Order: sequence, then C-alpha cells, then structure tokens
Amino acid sequence: MDKIVILTGAGISAESGLGTFRDEGGLWARHRIEDVATPEGFARNPALVHEFYNARRVQAAQARPNAAHEALSRLERDYGGEVLIVTQNVDGLHEAAGSRNVLHMHGILSGALCAACDHRWPAPDHMAPGQQCPVCGAPAGRPDIVWFGEMPYYMDRIWDELRSADVFAAIGTSGNVYPAAAFVQDADRAGAHTVELNLEPSAVVSDFAETHFGPATRIVPDWVDTLLRRLGM
Repeated sequence: MDKIVILTGAGISAESGLGTFRDEGGLWARHRIEDVATPEGFARNPALVHEFYNARRVQAAQARPNAAHEALSRLERDYGGEVLIVTQNVDGLHEAAGSRNVLHMHGILSGALCAACDHRWPAPDHMAPGQQCPVCGAPAGRPDIVWFGEMPYYMDRIWDELRSADVFAAIGTSGNVYPAAAFVQDADRAGAHTVELNLEPSAVVSDFAETHFGPATRIVPDWVDTLLRRLGM
C-alpha cells in the first residue's frame, strides 16, 4: 500500500465533547439548520449566525483530541506511505493531535472569510455583523465555514486523491451528506479497499468492503494497530 485516504465526520469528535447534528440538547438542537448554516440564514440574521459560531468556536477551543484523533496521528507518523485526512469537521482536533496532512472540506471554526474578496484570516474569539476584512476593508467578515448550499473546499484535489488511494476509510460519518457520502463509491471504483468505522452503520454501509462498529476511541486505535502490525510497523 502507498496511500491511505481517511474521511472523518462528527462521530470522531463526539467523545471529545463536541456534539453532532443529532445530539439532544446540543447547539444544533436549539437552532434550525436553515437559520444558522446557510447563506440565506446569514443574510437574514447575521447576528444570530455569528452568535452560533462564536459559541461553537469557544466549545472547540476547549475540546481536546481523543484516542481516535491520536491514533490517526500515529498512523501518519508511523506508516511508510502517505496518509491524508479529509475531514468534514471544523474543530481542528486532528491538527491538535499532531496530524499534518489534513484537508478541511467544510472549513474551520478558527478561520474568518471575507465575503467580498475571499481573503481568509484567523478568526477572533468573537465575530459580529460588519466584521471588517483586514485586506479590502469591506464589512463582510463571516465564519470560514462551508454552509449548506455551498461547494465544499478542495473537491478537485479530493477526487484525485480518492482515485489514487489504496485504502479508503470513513470514520464517524452518517453517509447522509453529499458529496462526502459518495467518496466510498469513487474510491471503490478506483480499486481501493474500503473500510467504515462508526458507532453504528451509516446510510452507505453496504458500499464498504470492511466494517467496524463501536466507540471511535476504541475501534479507531484497534484498526490502526492492526493495520500497522499487518505492515510490520
């Protein structure tokens, strides 16, 4: 094997205290997606959207990587080939665990984006309507997050990476959000061995050749240990 491509979703960060869309009582449960995670919602009520992402930013800054994040960092460090993490998560916990080859297809909470000129800069702890861009000066700052209805980042590169992968693994994903839900099919057509690691079967579980179910902090380290042992590392 030369290349391992790993897709991660909210399930890998849940045990670090960061809620998924479906968690009862969490941030998402108190807001409609249409209000806080769409361009139309931001246009209607930018103050509400900024308030929502300010809270998520604080929550993510307080979170710490768990054993699953650390196992993937170890895989990148000890594996002889290439390990690429494509994450739907916006929390930065992969980098905090030591992973370096990470693509944030849905953006990141620690970033700000100018809607006028597309300049990106580190987000302050608190963003508000009229946030000024440090480059063009437009009062058009927004969270550097890909909202529903927007195109995820790095898609051309991701498709290329999937088609040259020897192993494709999806960790903590629901299989309900596209285009990420189609990654397994693309990787499989290109000849990759496909693996799902999840708390419970995803909506696309039948597309995977190998499956492991349980808490991410248990099944991901076990999978990494087995993979490295099989490769004599």
